Amino acid sequence: MAVITRPQILLHSRSRYSPSFFNKPLSIPFPTRTFSFSSATRLRPFQCATNSSDSNSVVSDLLDYLNESWTHFHATAEAKRQLVAAGFQLLKENEEWDLKPGGRYFFTRNMSCLVAFAIGQKYNVGDGFHVIAAHTDSPCLKLKPRSASTKLAYSMVNVQTYGGGLWHTWFDRDLSVAGRVIVRSGSGDAYLHKLVKVKRPLLRIPTLAIHLDRTVNQDGFKPNLENHLLPLLSMKHEEISLESKEKTTAMSSKPSHHPLLMQVLSDELNCDADDIVSVELNVCDTQPSCLGGGNNEFIFSGRLDNLASSYCALRALIDSCESPGDLAEEHAVRMVALFDNEEVGSGSIQGAGAPTMFQAIRRIVGDLANNHVGESSFERTIRQSFLVSADMAHGVHPNFVDKHEEHHRPELQKGLVIKHNANQRYATSGVTSFLFKEVGKIHNLPTQEFVVRNDMGCGSTIGPILASGVGIRTVDCGIAQLSMHSIREICGKEDIDIAYKHFKAFYQSFSSIDKMLTVDI
Repeated sequence: MAVITRPQILLHSRSRYSPSFFNKPLSIPFPTRTFSFSSATRLRPFQCATNSSDSNSVVSDLLDYLNESWTHFHATAEAKRQLVAAGFQLLKENEEWDLKPGGRYFFTRNMSCLVAFAIGQKYNVGDGFHVIAAHTDSPCLKLKPRSASTKLAYSMVNVQTYGGGLWHTWFDRDLSVAGRVIVRSGSGDAYLHKLVKVKRPLLRIPTLAIHLDRTVNQDGFKPNLENHLLPLLSMKHEEISLESKEKTTAMSSKPSHHPLLMQVLSDELNCDADDIVSVELNVCDTQPSCLGGGNNEFIFSGRLDNLASSYCALRALIDSCESPGDLAEEHAVRMVALFDNEEVGSGSIQGAGAPTMFQAIRRIVGDLANNHVGESSFERTIRQSFLVSADMAHGVHPNFVDKHEEHHRPELQKGLVIKHNANQRYATSGVTSFLFKEVGKIHNLPTQEFVVRNDMGCGSTIGPILASGVGIRTVDCGIAQLSMHSIREICGKEDIDIAYKHFKAFYQSFSSIDKMLTVDI
């Protein structure tokens, strides 16, 4: 395996885990793990207080994942790295697959969508798939194709809003940029896909002084998203030094973005600015994810919706099938599907609206049947399958209790929330809710239930999209959180551990639980 750097989205051969880490019962603490990479690779700058009991837990690793995953591209690349380190084999959608029972595989699409799966050694054609699906994207600001803007003596950056963010929370924050770029190779005969992350504060969206907006506290802060949401990059200099002039000469043909911004990107990528032929960048908060609260019981972070669910699902899959014996008695295929573009409706090639997951299921069934697939093989597989749509849930807010239905007020630190909606904004049914809660009951894991008030609108998830696509049984669930879609969100530390354990238990025990219930006879 080639050893290449993370910014190029290629993979390290090192593993994050010691051999003793995996295949532990759910009820015992995690053992200490050794890390083979240098401390400079993963140190979290300005890290908030933690305690020793968390240093080797799934919570600590989630913080690492969040701090690596400034964008959906970085989240997918980090998931890819962890899967390879755990022994999963990388597949390509445009090549033939050669799959075996007991094998573990994954592929990516657009480097923002990922599907990973482990095949039970007793799998037979027609057996089901047990899937946890989440999404890698979060509301954010994205640079426009022509981002260079000048106002008075300021260099500004044109941005567009992505998803339904609480945009007022983006003001007066230390911001930067991250995403992907396409770079021309040194020889000029190829193009490279690279990730970039500028870790230092680079941008800021300043608020207007209260002296110039005296009624803001009474009337509310109501910025115009086109005129008032432009980040400030620098003071505009009419004259530049000889050194800067030399660096920007090559960039003079790129008026779409500020030469200074392109210079910063080229310095990060260690390439010539003129070799950057395309950029796809998000504006990102530079404050690290961390523990908080009087007892360090909370996680303070951006992008908890929905990277917390994505990480718990990914980690549960990896840990549920680390050794060959973990799949020895399994008839099903265990799968994680992480989609992009959920926050804007999932209607993209890398979103849940595309047939990515079901195409993969059909290919897996066909490959394992040596391509002799009967007319009903795929349909029988779907009927046997079960999907957990994992997205963050609305925890009850102590200052706005009346925003929740009286008998359905999920609390932080009380376990996964099962989401119900009679109008099918969530895909949960009485059957799927029972089966998923039974997994938790057997393993002493708490669950809660959520129903929106009748006088309020209800959000949705990828659950109904996937459930209605081919008719797969689906339950919608999530980790309770506060400040959803803010630049800084909050969830409970214990809920992360519970979600991980529930997802892992789902992979390990759902096959036996599912056999106990018959509906259509």
